[in-house]
Formats: sequence, structure tokens, C-alpha cells
Amino acid sequence: MAMMIKTLLVAGRDRQRLSEIVQIASRFGLGILLARFGLERATAAEALTDEPQTLPRRTRQALEELGPTFVKLGQILATRGDLLTPEWVAELEHLHSSAPTLPFETLRPAVEAVLGQAPETAFAVFDPLPLAAASMAQVHRAKLSDGTQVVLKIRRPDIRPRMEADLRLIAELAALAETSSAEARRFRPRELVRQLAQAVLEELDFTSEGRNADRLRADFAQDPRVVIPEIHWQWTSETLLVMDFIEGVPPREAATLRAAGLEPAVIAALGADVVLDMVMINGRFHGDPHPGNLLCLPGNRIALLDLGMIGHVSPRRREEVIAFVQSLSSADPEQLADVFGAWSAGSGVAQDRIQAAAERLIARHGGGPIKLSAFVADLLPLLRDEGMTMPPDLLLMFKALMTIDGVLQAIEPDFDLASAMQRASLRMARARLSPDHWAPVLQALAWELSKIGGDAPRLVRAVIRRLEQEPVDAPHADPSRAIVAGARWIAGAILAGAVMVAVAMMLG
Repeated sequence: MAMMIKTLLVAGRDRQRLSEIVQIASRFGLGILLARFGLERATAAEALTDEPQTLPRRTRQALEELGPTFVKLGQILATRGDLLTPEWVAELEHLHSSAPTLPFETLRPAVEAVLGQAPETAFAVFDPLPLAAASMAQVHRAKLSDGTQVVLKIRRPDIRPRMEADLRLIAELAALAETSSAEARRFRPRELVRQLAQAVLEELDFTSEGRNADRLRADFAQDPRVVIPEIHWQWTSETLLVMDFIEGVPPREAATLRAAGLEPAVIAALGADVVLDMVMINGRFHGDPHPGNLLCLPGNRIALLDLGMIGHVSPRRREEVIAFVQSLSSADPEQLADVFGAWSAGSGVAQDRIQAAAERLIARHGGGPIKLSAFVADLLPLLRDEGMTMPPDLLLMFKALMTIDGVLQAIEPDFDLASAMQRASLRMARARLSPDHWAPVLQALAWELSKIGGDAPRLVRAVIRRLEQEPVDAPHADPSRAIVAGARWIAGAILAGAVMVAVAMMLG
């Protein structure tokens, strides 16, 4: 292959890695794909021998061989059903971040540097045989002196410099693609690389996953049915995560759950409530709630694992999600068009096309039970055809909702996620009326009003002086205007005082 990417001006420390990328891309025959994105001049022979139906598979295999940074890139692209066809999305969803296990002695120096002692000394029991392994980390079991079962998630040695080099090279490739290919510009590659870099750097720092666990545990502190592993911070660092070991049943089949004494219908309802409350009320959610990251526990409880990828939903997005659900339930194309307009702002798509798209979707899915997977299967091709794109945070949210929908359908085929979404919107409305929601708002308001309230007597005296000094017989004087202005000043002062009293009473 006559690779244009060989001409990239990269630092000497990255040239060896660039050479590896070129070799792997060549071995998997990705010249045609790279040419489409302006990164390659494909030869006539490559064009004749290319098999389009195998290109997604070969790309997935190449990404897996290139390592965890490229696997993460492919996983992010798998959420972009608004840009990629179903064949590509399905193939990229099969990406897995596996790797052979390492002898613990290879990991021992890094572990002992964090613990300050050998793990056999720090823990009552430590198992040097790995429980699981992935491309970024390896997991070992241990037991604390009080009998608590824990797992150690240990980052693979020397992986950070390699992933940082990959990010630099991918950023250079994205810039080249964006300037060379109109098709690549549709993907907004530089924005995609920023999202990738954020995801990679967060997952490399295990304290980020620990903080995610603590936040989610706080979100569900009042619900004993939801279990988040406890993080043992005295042993946790950027390269080592120590947390409770949780044993349970993955929600894959109803029969397996029943055999364990669990009720699939109850688990399905709880799973939906947990994910929807994360999205619509708490504003942070598990980015990949597949059966490997969920465990069902005795008492029909659910545990959430692998919290490295957490999505965030702003208050404005939550409003849009509620409007989206309501528009489908009430078969309101105008409201759905408003939501689509907000989601695709800046894409340059005319409003009449957005309206037409909303009307087609409402005709197919509005007013009845909503099958989320079927709806999204229609939505994403429509977005591609109309040139509309969705913000990345919403795509991750939809992916999480579709993932949990698939999980729940597997254990309870009649489960209706759309009805659960309606109930979640009601819970969100109730949450907004709770004192916990309004307390910080009122505290901020009280602080601002206290600055006004202290000046209220002076303001009232100033208004009175102004009224006394206004020459009502002046040629251009307007007594009514002066009186109205004065009344507004007085009303404002009175209102400020009244609100301060009310806030003080509410805050008790």
C-alpha cells in the first residue's frame, strides 16, 4: 500500500508505533477504507480485490489487534448509528478488549509500590492466579482481615505511554482525514478524537472508576435493592483499584434466574427503574449495562459492576428526553420535531425536513406501545439520510437504553420499557418538587436576596425622596409614570423581604 499516513510529521518516539499501525492496516487489507477517508491512495488491484461485505469484519479484527485505544475508538463508533450502517454497527459492537493473562510476578512491582508491602502481607489471603484479564487490566481476588472478599484490578505495566502515543497518532490521522475527505468530515473526526481521549484517560485512571462507584452508590443510598461495590480507598490509586467482590447471577436467561430463586419480572422492573433513574433523575448512568456488568443477587437485588464508562445527562437533556417520550406516547409530531431540532442544532438541516422526519416516525411508532429497538432502528437510518446527527452524550444514552432493553427482553419478553420511561418521568417530576431538590436553589437565592434585602430601607427612602422631588407640574412630567416606578421599587423591596422570610422558614 502506498500509505499517505507514512508522511505524517510525528515525533520520533511515535514512529515505531505508526509503522505498526501501517503494517496491521496493510495485513487486513484496509486500503480502500483508508482511501475513503483521505488517508490512502488505493491501487487498482486493491479496488478490484476488495470485498465490501467483509470490510467491517476486517476492520474490527484490525482494531482488536491494534490494542485497547483502537478498541475503544471502535466501541465509540459503534454508538454512531446516525453515521454508520447497521452492518458496521453490528460488527463494531463485537469488539472485545481481551488479552492473555500475565504472571503476577510481572505485576508485582507496581502493586507493591502502591500497597507499600507485598499483597500477601496487606491482605489476609491473596490469589496470584488471575480471575479475569483484559487489554488494560488484570483482576485478582483477595480477602481482608475482617473476612471481606475483594478484587484487585491491576493496570497492565507500560500501557499508559502506549495509549498516549496512540491518541497522538489518531489525532494526527483525524486532522488529515478532516482536511482530505468530505466523507470523513461527516464524522467530525476531531470531535470524535476528543471524546476518545477523554474516555481513554478516564479509564486509565482507576481512581476515576472509584469515584464513579461512590457517586452512584450515593445516588441509590436510599434503595437497598441496588448494590454498588464498596471501594477500599486506602489501597486504591491510579494503577490499582481494590473493591468488594460481588457474587451473583448475570441476567441472561429467565430459567437461570428462577433456578437461583429470583423472579425475572421483578428483576426486569428494577433493572429498568435503575437505568432510567440514572438517566432521567440522577444525570449519570452506566454507559454499558450488559449482562456482564450486571449481577442479580438474592432478594431480587441488582449490582452494577465495571463503572469505568459513565455517561452524563445535563438537566436540559433530561427535559428533552421527557419531551421525546411524551411526543411518542401522545403521537405529537410537532413536539418530536422540536426535540429533533434541538438535538441536531448546527447540522444545517432545514426545519421542514426535520418536521417530515418526525411525522414519519410518529406514523410508525407513535400512540401505542414503544419498542425502543425498533424505533431506534428506524430513527438512525433516517438521521443518516437527512444529514442529521445527534450529540454524543445522547447516542451513549440511547445505546445504554437499548442495551438494557435487550437484557430485559431476554429475561422477561413482555416487558415494556416505554411504560417504564413514562413512570420514570413522573418520578422525575416528583423529585423536582422535593425539598432536597430545592434546598440548594433556595440557599443560592437567599444569599442573593440577602444582599438586596439589606438595602431595602435605603431603597424605600430613595423612592420616597424621588416622589417628593418630582415636579408634577413640569411640562414633561408624567406623575403616573413616577408613581408606577416608585411602586415598582417599593414592591421589589417588599417582595425581597417576603421571599427572604419564606426562604428562611423553608430552610428552617
